[in-house]
Amino acid sequence: MFFPLIRPALFALDAERAHGLTVTALAAWRGRGAAGPETDLRLETSVAGLSFANPVGLAAGVDKDGRAIDGFFGLGFGSVEIGTLTPVPQPGNPRPRLFRLVEDAAVINRMGFNNGGLTAALPRAIAAKRRGRLGINVGANKDAADRIADYAGGVEQAAQVADYVTINISSPNTPGLRDLQRGAALAELLAAADEARRLPIQRPPLFLKVAPDLTPEEIDTIARIAIERGVDALIVGNTTVSRPVLRSRHAEETGGLSGAPLTRLARQRIIDFRAATGGKIALVAVGGIDSGAEAYVRIRAGASLVQLYTALVFQGPGLARRITKDLSTLLARDGFKNVSEAIGAG
Repeated sequence: MFFPLIRPALFALDAERAHGLTVTALAAWRGRGAAGPETDLRLETSVAGLSFANPVGLAAGVDKDGRAIDGFFGLGFGSVEIGTLTPVPQPGNPRPRLFRLVEDAAVINRMGFNNGGLTAALPRAIAAKRRGRLGINVGANKDAADRIADYAGGVEQAAQVADYVTINISSPNTPGLRDLQRGAALAELLAAADEARRLPIQRPPLFLKVAPDLTPEEIDTIARIAIERGVDALIVGNTTVSRPVLRSRHAEETGGLSGAPLTRLARQRIIDFRAATGGKIALVAVGGIDSGAEAYVRIRAGASLVQLYTALVFQGPGLARRITKDLSTLLARDGFKNVSEAIGAG
């Protein structure tokens, strides 16, 4: 309720500084006095053998270093995904590298996997109260001699702590990273990651995060290899390097575009991957989700879970609870007893 009052002050700051202050505030709050994740029987769902109180999650990139896990769970999310975390800390790309496109309800970023590294973040993940499911998103260092080895090492470390581990090969801000989405390289990567997650006792589900900027042939190849290699879910997708018509003065900045202009493309990619996988792998929808109605569209298109990021910048911390409330209403309106019944029904 206070966000409209403080938004002008936040938006007067550099976007990255405002983001950092927000994470710091949530870390200090730690969700004290807040209810747990929003839930009712309609919202409860299961993906990859994990139960989720509700299907609305926080996307990776918001809390890269896992500093505010308790605070984000306090906002009502059914899952929180931290990262992307790399084996070795890295500063990312030069600033400025994060831009609000206010007129477009969008963001462009070229962060470049800036993070403090897995070793620093994992103790924070262990200490978190975890009122929902915790995902850890891993990546390769920009200057890694062997990126597949970086991913395997990251999966092995994260698997000892996370409820699920995500391999992020979809960022446009690390040169050459998206090449790992192709054919033989993807098969080799997933084989190494699967072996790495077998080492810890719990062997958590493995999620793969892919880009929205894919051809039909690439979608089919990713779907086939993911099924063959036992991937548990596909996160579809990340920011786009494409540029629809934009109004903001920052429209020409390089990097990945997220937010409202991504909605149409992100919707289509869920439809595409649902068809390519034949429903054999769970899908997680990301990109341009800013309301219960849009979350419902993605679920009916084939998503089992949805994740938020950019809409939080413009709508504030109450968004997750608003979406879950509206989603429950929409499911009831259409006679669905639970989220699972609605997946792929639209």
